Amino acid sequence: MKVDSGLVGMSDLAKVGASAKALEAEGFDALVSAEIDSDPFLPLVMAAEHTQRIELMTSIAVAFARNPMTVAQIGNDLQAFSKGRFILGLGSQIKPHITKRFGMPWSQPAPRMREFVLALRAIWACWYQGEKLAFRGEHYTHTLMTPMFVPKNNPYGPPRVVLAAVGPKMTEVVGEVADGMLVHAFTTARYLREVTHPALTRGLERSGRPRSAVELCYPAFVVTGSDEREWEAMRTATARQIGFYGSTPAYRGVLEVHGWGDLQSELNRLSKRGEWQAMGDLVTDEVLEAFAIVAPPEKVADAISARFAGLVDRVLCSFSFVPEAERSKYLEALRSA
Repeated sequence: MKVDSGLVGMSDLAKVGASAKALEAEGFDALVSAEIDSDPFLPLVMAAEHTQRIELMTSIAVAFARNPMTVAQIGNDLQAFSKGRFILGLGSQIKPHITKRFGMPWSQPAPRMREFVLALRAIWACWYQGEKLAFRGEHYTHTLMTPMFVPKNNPYGPPRVVLAAVGPKMTEVVGEVADGMLVHAFTTARYLREVTHPALTRGLERSGRPRSAVELCYPAFVVTGSDEREWEAMRTATARQIGFYGSTPAYRGVLEVHGWGDLQSELNRLSKRGEWQAMGDLVTDEVLEAFAIVAPPEKVADAISARFAGLVDRVLCSFSFVPEAERSKYLEALRSA
């Protein structure tokens, strides 16, 4: 099992290089940037400049806020500059963000994402294999590529493409066209077994590929602490995050697997009133422990292994609660899972 870390301080580009270098030295397998309050791609340029081995992944860049050609260009340049270490992680986001925050059109996300990835593949095939660009889809059309616009800086080929997915339709798309899946943090081991893996298998069967063709990446919620104060602070923050995710109608299916569909309705009602603290208060210990690893610091690695070994291939866990000098021990414990 690979172990990844979030890229610390990514909103301050001046600090990214030192942060990336330190995380590589600690032994993490990948650095992950997210499109939250900063661009997800720019920090990875800085990280690539200051590292040699570690993989660089977006988790996520919002696909539908962009188009396949611009993403293909960014992916090419990061792949070239990092010498083949870039992983392009894409997500659909939800309709209000696409239409109201980004001002972009919305349509059925799973078919659109499938077409987005196929368009990327067609563009890269044009650039790297000399194929004629003739992609025509329902949402995207790319049919013009003159020699002036063909990149010539990348001997490493296209980056791997991994997709964020929660529901079975998007998970099937992963199995059909992607190299990996960014499992949402709002996912339980039971949901992975009963919903995610069967849907992934259906997609893989359509593409004629084995399970080994797709890498599952999971960002683990962790509640721990060296004392009661730290423990309670982490529990409160995690419960609120779970409550926030649980309020999203698109994620209701995860709660329904556990018989908690009514909780989603109540969380959604509170979210519309802006009662964020009350949403966290609804997350009971039973719900919390289904979504999060709840354990003392020295037992976190073993708990992650016990819950997710065989279900995912890599986990995102920075182990920030562990002294830097001891992190390599935790990383090795997870890698052996």
